[in-house]
Amino acid sequence: MPGPGGATPQGVELRHLRYFVAVADCGTFTHAAERMFIAQPTLSQQIRRLEEMVGTPLLRRGREGVRLTEAGGVLLEESRAVLSLIDQGVNRARRAAGLGRPRLRFVVPPSLPEGLAVEVASQLRRQAADAGVEVVWIEAPLDREFSPVRQHKADAGLSWLTAAGEATAAPLEGMSLGEFEPDVWLPRTHPTAPDQGIGLGELAALDVLHGPRRLGAVTYDLWLAVIRASHPGFGFTDPPIRRSLPMTLAFAASASRPTAVLTGPDHRFGDRSGPAEPDPEAESAGMVRVRIEGSPLAVAAGLVWSGDLPRQLQQVLVDTADSIVF
Repeated sequence: MPGPGGATPQGVELRHLRYFVAVADCGTFTHAAERMFIAQPTLSQQIRRLEEMVGTPLLRRGREGVRLTEAGGVLLEESRAVLSLIDQGVNRARRAAGLGRPRLRFVVPPSLPEGLAVEVASQLRRQAADAGVEVVWIEAPLDREFSPVRQHKADAGLSWLTAAGEATAAPLEGMSLGEFEPDVWLPRTHPTAPDQGIGLGELAALDVLHGPRRLGAVTYDLWLAVIRASHPGFGFTDPPIRRSLPMTLAFAASASRPTAVLTGPDHRFGDRSGPAEPDPEAESAGMVRVRIEGSPLAVAAGLVWSGDLPRQLQQVLVDTADSIVF
């Protein structure tokens, strides 16, 4: 970082950058100090020293934590890049000396369909083992920008691309694993239920239980935008009992006005082209599973990774994507 007169600030060390990234990630000096195993006064002193060397405030301190200044945001992005390059360089040096295997930090969001997650994890483990690569599994949410990968907190991840042909923006690369659709349940007494299908307009006229948003922000936002494109006033209703489908179905069946339940994406596109098989959980609540005509809410799953990964790790991900059976 150039200082006054174009000179690089003297004394900036990797530990300063690691401390700064920890504070930015944790949001408070207390939590950052715990993560870095140092005393909070020492951490505060080092961050002040870094600000002095850069020549401008990097953080705004407040009662609820810290926020990055504009300069702090720039330095945070550069710090992540520098630390990632250092880590990769150390790993390559260790491998050259025969001291360890290359590592691939892989994110699996908790809200993915179980079958998809299991299939990808199994294939990735096999491909990594064949290539002599160690996989470090990370269970964490992934947003549409794949921020943990962009910020070098992870090397790759599995999540929704929102559309089969959607391209990943540099510096990310990726491959689609196929399209998936949500499941929809309607009260058995709804006029469209016997047909096992419902139009998007008919669905938008109902109360639709789906969410909360934090459990799947990518598909939540996409589906909301699709429905609102023709029905501007539409909005999802949070389920009263989260993560419990039987309770949600029972609530929808007993609601005072027609209520649908939308979950997923749950199954591959085209897997349920015929009449839906009876679902005991839905049947017991007086609900039936139907399809949305035209599949307007189909989304693509995909593997995404950082374009600056070593070629060996990228090849493991490409081989994994190629081995997934559509």
